[in-house]
Amino acid sequence: MDYLIEVYAVYGITSLLLTVWLARALFKNGAIFLDGIFADSPKMAEAVNRLLVIGFYLVNFGYACLLLKAERSATVIQAIETLAQKLGLLLLSLAGMHFANLYIFHRIRRRAQLTSMAVPVPPQAYMGR
Repeated sequence: MDYLIEVYAVYGITSLLLTVWLARALFKNGAIFLDGIFADSPKMAEAVNRLLVIGFYLVNFGYACLLLKAERSATVIQAIETLAQKLGLLLLSLAGMHFANLYIFHRIRRRAQLTSMAVPVPPQAYMGR
């Protein structure tokens, strides 16, 4: 018996559910983070958050489709191993993208905080008076 169709079905449904769940969590929690970065422009924070979610969906569904191809599984154990390998690779790549985004936004936020804390030097102090 061949379990390829079952592997595809479970993988597709699981990938879809994981992607939607994770995108919603990132959208909700990312809004708070982006509000801090774009404190002067709340509409910009919302727009960036929506664009990030769209990009997340595109990358995740595209990568999930690329991972879909699998060898035929003759036993249930081979089918489970194939499924675990596909989902594990998908989740690890999502985690990598997530941490890269966090690092980038951390740098942006840090730069914004440093800029807002900078005190302009009065001209008299600059001239040595």
